[in-house]
Amino acid sequence: MNHLSADEITELFRGAIRSGLLGDGDRLPTVRQTARDFAVAQATAAKAYRALEQEGLVVTRTAAGTRVAPGASRAPQAVIERARALVEASDAAGVAVEDVLAIVRAIANRSAEEPSTADRLDG
Repeated sequence: MNHLSADEITELFRGAIRSGLLGDGDRLPTVRQTARDFAVAQATAAKAYRALEQEGLVVTRTAAGTRVAPGASRAPQAVIERARALVEASDAAGVAVEDVLAIVRAIANRSAEEPSTADRLDG
């Protein structure tokens, strides 16, 4: 996994935090280490960390480094279980993760555009 964008690095850490792989208070690698791990410039890794901080997922302190923010680490268990089941089903069917994510985004976008049940009943 190299030459990722800051957005892709942010997405990887966001997933690790939301799934509970990184728990509240867990320390993230230094920006320098993250840059090395993903073969990117330190500025790219720093941009990803800033995005995570702006989302409230991490907190950066000078002496303590960057840590997962309190309360940021887990999506509801039902969501995590369904995500795992989706990954297992897509693996079994030979569907690439990128395709699964595109499908989920398309469904989410369509759901956001559909009127709510209350709106349909009022019309």
